[in-house]
Amino acid sequence: MAEGVAGAAVYRRNPGVLADLWGRSVPRDVVLVVGATVMTGAAAQIALPVPGSPVPITGQTFAVLLAGAALGPTRGAVSMLLYVAAGGFGLPWFAGGASGFGTATLGYLLGFVLAAALVGRLALAGADRRPWRTIGMMAAGNTLIYLVGVPWLAVATGVGLPRALALGFVPYLIGDVLKAVLAAGLLPGAWRLRQQLLTRGTNRRDR
Repeated sequence: MAEGVAGAAVYRRNPGVLADLWGRSVPRDVVLVVGATVMTGAAAQIALPVPGSPVPITGQTFAVLLAGAALGPTRGAVSMLLYVAAGGFGLPWFAGGASGFGTATLGYLLGFVLAAALVGRLALAGADRRPWRTIGMMAAGNTLIYLVGVPWLAVATGVGLPRALALGFVPYLIGDVLKAVLAAGLLPGAWRLRQQLLTRGTNRRDR
């Protein structure tokens, strides 16, 4: 019993996000940032068109929010800045192989940067360690993406805000809920696994 309490205490004392569990260095941070950028570009190619809307259903937002949670606010935001900049200057890895800054979905892309920073900050405070808190964290990140993306969509397409909400918000709610539930299993599960490994390591050393 005492050993389990000791392991839990070590678990609580350890700050940071998932990417910090293996230590930090500049080369490792570069690899993590570039890896998250590439992961987001790959997830963007999983795209399902929504009739009448220029915004497809993609795996992008899930990749963005996971990157923020795993890397923290600074590295998460930098990875999304790199993603947006590379695509804006011609790399065809936005949704459906698009590129350039003159798209109706640019607001969502800019929202990715802010959402990664927000989710990273919440994860740094421990919001990714319990399922319900993880769902709230994902909801906050998605909300920020829509707060930037939907108004930009309204301006870029020349429609009113209610119509922009119908085109760029409502069709994606079910998918957002499913992604949040999936994250609520993945992220706390990763922390629980880490706690179990720490406890086992402590038990072995005490023998």
